[in-house]
Amino acid sequence: MRNVTIFLLFTLVCLTWGTTWLAMRVAVETIPPIFATGMRFIFASPFLISIALLTKTPLVFPEKQRIFQGVVCIFYFAIPFTLMIYGETYVSSGLASVIFSTMPVAVLIASIFFLHEKPKLLQILGLLIALISLSGIILHEAKSNAGSQWQGIVALVAAVLIHAVIYTQSKKRCCTVSVLTFNALPCFFAGLILTAAGYFLEHPQVSTFSLPSALSTLYLGVIGGVFGILCYFLLQKKSGVFQASLVFLVFPIIAISLENYIYGYAISLLSQLLTLPLAIGILLILVSQRVRR
Repeated sequence: MRNVTIFLLFTLVCLTWGTTWLAMRVAVETIPPIFATGMRFIFASPFLISIALLTKTPLVFPEKQRIFQGVVCIFYFAIPFTLMIYGETYVSSGLASVIFSTMPVAVLIASIFFLHEKPKLLQILGLLIALISLSGIILHEAKSNAGSQWQGIVALVAAVLIHAVIYTQSKKRCCTVSVLTFNALPCFFAGLILTAAGYFLEHPQVSTFSLPSALSTLYLGVIGGVFGILCYFLLQKKSGVFQASLVFLVFPIIAISLENYIYGYAISLLSQLLTLPLAIGILLILVSQRVRR
């Protein structure tokens, strides 16, 4: 029964993460990126706060960590999630998902710099393979498409790096709050900040929002922002960090396939082939981290 539960959770997380990239693309078709991200968090936060209250989970970080809770609001939620959806105004959802799948690579780099971890030979090998493969994918896709793709690529890479830095800082500070505490209030305040910022900076016209775009932001908030996150951390709890992290190898395949099926567009064949060594590099990093534990 435990294995069935783990399999179901793994499948749900892969499907959720794989489909959110296409949802972001649909959302920004008629909704400006900052405002869309704010809407996403506004939709998600009531559910997160309600679940926290029902389970009697604290909404605020421990007293010594409350400034860091504000940092999480801005640098884990507001800025990187805006960069993600902004990036999708320039690059395909498939390429965006491939870039974001390198999160374990970014976390390793951040851990070396901020936690002064000494990487093992297997980690260095995985890091080199992953970085070379990702560079090949990015250069080929940028060359094959309009020059403006670089804006989206830089935004997405920045989002990954910022997330990795906050993750390592959380680890450095021994911030072991529950997933609900970590997400609920920072998500809510990020939603307020981004909605207000989007209103004044982007001047969104609600009358121009299409139904698919509005439903996509709802999907991103409720399914991606609540269901997906809770399922992922439950998967971690039941299967361990290593097995849960294998999600990063699977969800880009779903994102690429879905975009090809719906829009008839996919990253080039060469880029698809390069995802294999990229996945091998990421897997080597994950395996070496498992051995270390």
